[in-house]
Amino acid sequence: MTGVAAARIDPDDELLAAALVREAGTLARRMRAAGVEVGRKTSVSDVVTEADHAAEALVVDRLRRERPDDGLVGEEGAAHRGSSGREWFVDPVDGTWNFVHGVPWWCSAVALRDADDLMLGAVHDPHAQTTYLGGPGLASTRDGVPLAPLVDRPLAETGVVTYLHPPLYAGPIGEAFGRAVAGAATLRMLGSMSMDCVAIAEGRFGALLAHSVKPWDEFPGAAIIRGVGGVTRHLTAAGVDWYAAGAPTAVDELCASLVAQA
Repeated sequence: MTGVAAARIDPDDELLAAALVREAGTLARRMRAAGVEVGRKTSVSDVVTEADHAAEALVVDRLRRERPDDGLVGEEGAAHRGSSGREWFVDPVDGTWNFVHGVPWWCSAVALRDADDLMLGAVHDPHAQTTYLGGPGLASTRDGVPLAPLVDRPLAETGVVTYLHPPLYAGPIGEAFGRAVAGAATLRMLGSMSMDCVAIAEGRFGALLAHSVKPWDEFPGAAIIRGVGGVTRHLTAAGVDWYAAGAPTAVDELCASLVAQA
């Protein structure tokens, strides 16, 4: 972290980001309790609900009022080209499959970045009623309490979280993935990248590995991981872009194995 990076963070942006994810998560949970209609996007596991759309609309409406010059990109299609050089990324319900099926590993998430780098990310876990906030120049917190610095760990001593659909287990992508995670202590696929990332920031897992990650999935958790001293990396293997995040040593080992020849 540098003083220059920290100086870019406006406390009002921190407050706004935290409020956005709390409001979106609270709305989605209330709608889930009342019952929601479910639609399919690209596959049987890629689902969307009216709560996703309503929560995104809530966030977008407030951003357009309070940050009219900022750009924004939402998972469910919201988009605005701003003039400030800053852009918000909105994931109203991250982990919609879990949300639909009553699995309490989902959240609402936003991130803010400028032309140079990520500025901050915010994640709200509606089941625990807990809000995380952090960034490269902003020490990460849980409900305003600073998180401990991330403990660096080798891959063999920690768990890896991922998101990889079963049809991709075979072939070059599956082979590359298998090489990368073979040295991990354990592997988990829980279904919400931003929730996975706050678990890494709290030391419950050591690293994350996934490919073809969308910015609204990557940025909120990446900011919080970097706010506790973790790292994030992109690299190409098996013809796709891979994203790794977490403890520096574990990430280095994942990436080295990912590109190694079988």
